[in-house]
Amino acid sequence: MVSTRGKPSPRGRSPSPKPEAAKPKRGKAKATPKKATPKKATPKKPRSKSPAAAPSVPKYTIILPVYNEASNLPIITHLIHETFSAPPLSPADVRVLVVEDNSPDGTREIARQLRESYGPGFIQVLERSGKLGLGTAYMDALSLTSSPYIVLMDADLSHHPKFLPSMISKMSSEDLDVVTGTRYRLGGGVAGWDFRRKLMSKGANFLADFLLRPGVSDLTGSYRLYKREVLEKVFPKIVSKGYVFQMEVMVRIVDAGYKVGEVGISFVDRIYGESKLGAGEVVGYLKGLAWLFFTT
Repeated sequence: MVSTRGKPSPRGRSPSPKPEAAKPKRGKAKATPKKATPKKATPKKPRSKSPAAAPSVPKYTIILPVYNEASNLPIITHLIHETFSAPPLSPADVRVLVVEDNSPDGTREIARQLRESYGPGFIQVLERSGKLGLGTAYMDALSLTSSPYIVLMDADLSHHPKFLPSMISKMSSEDLDVVTGTRYRLGGGVAGWDFRRKLMSKGANFLADFLLRPGVSDLTGSYRLYKREVLEKVFPKIVSKGYVFQMEVMVRIVDAGYKVGEVGISFVDRIYGESKLGAGEVVGYLKGLAWLFFTT
């Protein structure tokens, strides 16, 4: 077999060209999408809380200790709201602080419903584990409020809120530290009591006035308007916790030199529920009176 290596190609014949790679069709080049540069997040400014969001401090706080007052609490609450709806007063000026001592008649649930109905700005409820006494109810409640004026009154409808405007006006016009409602002067009176109850009340007040000389006609009354700072200074000195509490508070206020004024009120005996004044309270009153006589 003859080898053809090194022999020239036949004349005129050129070696067959190698096939060229297919050229891409000319056209518009597709733009390579640029990677988006992430923008720096602008920090959001924190929203400032509106001043209205903070709970406002009412000018007056009415402290209502309650025990088995399921029937009376809605009525007294309505009367307070009605009284403060008449100019120059306003419901925004007052908060009702209900001190509930775990009543078996459902008073606690009624208080919660009233708070839902009127709003927490108008009604606040302090729920306690049991019947801990009138004095501690007032002291516990005072620690929960910053109002400059404090009203102490009963929730059994014996104290009508309609006298509050007169008490407020008298405190303001005469620059008093305390204004107390009286049943025995300035047109005050009592309705619904029998002769025995009236005799007990007048006898208790006469005895207290004779022994203690407080210069207040209704020492056993519990319908009063106080400047807050007065209670803050006097409460730490109070020892009594029952019905004598109100009497001791007033005696110590007078001894401290605070200015006290009186407004005549009509005291109406309760319609619903039972009176909590029993033999134990009477004995406690006499003991407390004797103790105040020898210690003040």
